[in-house]
Amino acid sequence: MLDKSKRLQKNNNEQPIINERIRYSKVRLIDTSGSQMGIYSSHDARQLANEAGLDLVMISNKSEPPVCRIVDYGKYKFIQEKKAKEAKKKQHSATLKEVKMRYKIEEHDYKVRINQALRFLNAGDKVKATVIFRGREIQHTNLAIELLNKMAKDLETYAEIQQLPARDGKHMIMILSPKKQ
Repeated sequence: MLDKSKRLQKNNNEQPIINERIRYSKVRLIDTSGSQMGIYSSHDARQLANEAGLDLVMISNKSEPPVCRIVDYGKYKFIQEKKAKEAKKKQHSATLKEVKMRYKIEEHDYKVRINQALRFLNAGDKVKATVIFRGREIQHTNLAIELLNKMAKDLETYAEIQQLPARDGKHMIMILSPKKQ
């Protein structure tokens, strides 16, 4: 039951304050065309909005006095949701893709891993290059570091090193991120 009330409270906080819920004595009023009308009492501002057949919506309560606008609330809400959707569409979260190999990798297999990493970097993702050790191979960490440094050198035009080669148990890891254009 407590979770539901918190959820309702959160939804109420996200919605703008409209009409009678505006409890400030004075507000800065903006009309439908976007021009400032001046400072009015909240009661007078509500009356102007009612006469126009529209709603009084608080745009910003951070300024002194708070800024309110006369708009059609349904249309205003639709436009705000549309802007939020567009902003979300343009976001790209960089995910971490992994390229695994052994330190005794052949040249052709190495080129395949480079092409994989290049494809991930061009898509805007980060690349985690991992060299796996088995058994006594762990003694040859220097060869793995050389391999990862070679990989970083081969990809230097497309990527920058975010984390230098470091040992993590039976793995040697290096993280590359795409270069900013």
